[in-house]
Amino acid sequence: MRAVPQFGARRAGLAYPDRPAAFGIALRGGLIAVVEVETPGQPTWRDLPGGGIDPGESPEEAVIREFGEETGLIVDPRAFVERADQYFINHEGQDFNVRGEFFRVSITGEAAELKIEDDHRLIWMSPLDAIAAMRREAHSWAIAAWLREGGG
Repeated sequence: MRAVPQFGARRAGLAYPDRPAAFGIALRGGLIAVVEVETPGQPTWRDLPGGGIDPGESPEEAVIREFGEETGLIVDPRAFVERADQYFINHEGQDFNVRGEFFRVSITGEAAELKIEDDHRLIWMSPLDAIAAMRREAHSWAIAAWLREGGG
């Protein structure tokens, strides 16, 4: 079994508790779905759609829920792509070791009422541009792993 890559650097004095999370890579017209996040007082950043897995939720259920909340898209997780961890401090100053599972997802519909995260905006990027634009190294690495598997 291959070791899970660990990205990010630990800051002294922080605990970085594990935070299971799930993210999706959705392709449409040669571009992948990316969320651009604008938080007051913070620089704008880009991530793959997804986030924390709630108690009792599977990674697949989490990626479906998070995709809807962030983009308004309905997705179906088709295949597991890769796993990668990232030491991370969120915009509220909370530290985590995000234990990310990444999925190839297909878009099955749109439902504007699902989108509840007003600071997230869906944008479409070429995979290579997305790799360069990601805030988290683990997301860039997962997109590259998806491309190595054939990308679609």
